[in-house]
Amino acid sequence: MSPVITRTLGALLLSAAIWSPLRAEEAVDPGAYLAARVAEAQNDFRAAAIWYGKAIVADGSNAQLLEGAILAEIGIGDFALASEAARLRQKLEGEPSQLADVALLADEAQREDYAAILAAAAEGRDVGELANALVLAWAKVGEGKMSEALEAFDAVTKKPGFEAFGYYHKALALASVGDFEGADEILSGRAAGPIYVMRRGVFAHAQILSQLERNADALALLERSFGTAADPMVDAVRRRLEAGEPIPFETVKTARDGIAEVFFSISTALNGEADPVYTLLHLRVAGFLRPDHSDALLLTAEVLQELGQHELAADTYAGFAPEDPAFVTAEIGRAGALRSQDKADAAIEALQALARSHGDVVDVHFALGDVLRSEERFDEAEAVYSAAIDLRDPPTADDWVLFFYRGICHEQSKDWAPAEADFRRALELNPTQPQVLNYLGYGLVDRGEKLDEALGMIEKAVAGDPEKGYIIDSLAWAYFKLGRYEEALTPMERASLLEPVDPIVTDHLGDVYWMVGRRLEAQFQWRRALSFEPTEKDAERIRRKLDIGLDAVMADESAAKGAVEAAENDD
Repeated sequence: MSPVITRTLGALLLSAAIWSPLRAEEAVDPGAYLAARVAEAQNDFRAAAIWYGKAIVADGSNAQLLEGAILAEIGIGDFALASEAARLRQKLEGEPSQLADVALLADEAQREDYAAILAAAAEGRDVGELANALVLAWAKVGEGKMSEALEAFDAVTKKPGFEAFGYYHKALALASVGDFEGADEILSGRAAGPIYVMRRGVFAHAQILSQLERNADALALLERSFGTAADPMVDAVRRRLEAGEPIPFETVKTARDGIAEVFFSISTALNGEADPVYTLLHLRVAGFLRPDHSDALLLTAEVLQELGQHELAADTYAGFAPEDPAFVTAEIGRAGALRSQDKADAAIEALQALARSHGDVVDVHFALGDVLRSEERFDEAEAVYSAAIDLRDPPTADDWVLFFYRGICHEQSKDWAPAEADFRRALELNPTQPQVLNYLGYGLVDRGEKLDEALGMIEKAVAGDPEKGYIIDSLAWAYFKLGRYEEALTPMERASLLEPVDPIVTDHLGDVYWMVGRRLEAQFQWRRALSFEPTEKDAERIRRKLDIGLDAVMADESAAKGAVEAAENDD
C-alpha cells in the first residue's frame, strides 16, 4: 500500500458502524430483517432494498433498519429512496449517521443547494475528512465565493497525504471558471511540483491546453501518457486536436460536477485498498451527480463485478450510447458481466457486433478471442487472435499474450507446428514469461521432443514463478519423461501441495510414486485423481492403471504408437 493511501485511507472511509447488526429485541419483523441481512451479506443490494423496505413499513423509526435501507438504495443507485430514508434517520436521536449524511449531501448537491451544504457542514456533517474539506471548497465555488474556495483548496494541500487531491481539485475549480492559465500552472507541475493524476486528469489537462490554443502540447501529453496504440477514448480526443479544433473544458463545468469529482477521486483511492462496498458508495454518488461521468460508471460496473453483482454491472455497462467514446470499453465489460452470468452466447454475440463496428481496436478481438477460447471454439478463436495480431504489426513486447493464446488454440486443435511457432514468437517478445515457457516446455515434454531444451524452459519458468503448482508439475513431469524418477519426486510432491485438488497433478504424483516403487501410494493418488473429475479420456487411463499398473499401460501405449508410425511409414 502506498504511503499516501496508508495515511488517507481512514479519512476516506465511512464509519464501520454501518455494518453493525440489529439486536434481537429491535427486530420488528424478524423474517424481513433476516432476509435483508442475508441479502446485504451477499452484496445483493436489490434484494436488500426490498426486504429493508418491508421491515421499515412495520417500523420507520428503527435506526438500524434505516441504515441498511440507505446502504442498499445507494448500492443500486436509487438516491430518491436513499434520501427519504436518510431524512427519517436524521430525525432520530442518538449517534449521527454518516450514510444518511452522504445521501442528504448527494441530494443537496444534485439540487445545487450549496447554502444547505455549507450550513450542514457548519453544524458538523461528516462524510469523511477529505470529502468534508473538498466538498466545502466546491460548495463555496457554487456560491460564487471563489476567493474563499481557493483558500479552502489551499488548506487541503497543506494536510499531509491530501496534497495531490487539493492541488488537483483547485486546478479543476480554476478551469471551471475560465482560469486555464492557473489550472495549467498546477497540472504542469510549475506551481507546486509534479502531481500525480490518473487518466481522467490527463484528459482534463489536455482540454485545458486546447483552451489555451496549445493543441500540439495537448497531443504530446496524450502520447506521453497513453502511447500510440488504438484507444477509442484517446483517439476521439486526438482526432479533434489534430483537426485544430478547440476542445471545451468539460471535466468539471459546475460546482455540482466538482462534488461528483470529489467522490470519484476518493473512490479511485479506495479502489483495491478498502472493502469494495465503500468504493461503490462513493462511485454511486459521483454517477448520481454526473450521469455522464463515464469513468465513474465504468468503475462502478467493475466494482459491482467484484462484488458478484453481475446483473447490476451489465445494466451499468449497457447505459453507454454507441456514439460515446467509452462505448467500446463498456461493451467489453458488459460481455464479461454476461459471461459471469453463464451467458456466453450473449457475450459472444455482443463482441462479434463490436468487432464489426470497431474492428480496428485490438482489445475487441482480444476479448472475443478469450470468450471463444473459453468455450472451446478454438478455430474461431484462432481467427480472431490472428485479426488482433494483424492490427499489431509490428508487435510490441506486450503482445506476447496474443501469440500465446493463438498458440493454445492451435495446440488444442491438435495442430502442433503452428502452435510451437506461436509460442516461440511469444518468447521472442517476452523471453522470460513463465506461462509461455511452461506451456511450450510441457508440450515438448509431453510429445517426447527436444527434452533437454524443454527441461531448460521449465526450469526457467519455475525460477520466474516458483509458487505456481502447475509449473512445478511441469518440471517434475519433464524429469519423469527423461526417466529421472527420483529427481521428479520432490517437485511433484511440492506441486501436489500447491495444487491439492488438481486431477492432472494428482495423477502425475501417482505415476511418480509407481516408478519409484511406492505402489500403494500410487494407487491411492490415482483414486484421488478420479475424485477430482478429470476428463473422461484421462479418467479411462487412470482406471486402466489401477487395473493393470502403469508399466503395462505404458507398454501398450508404446506398442500402439509403434504400430501407427509403422503404418505411416508404409504409406
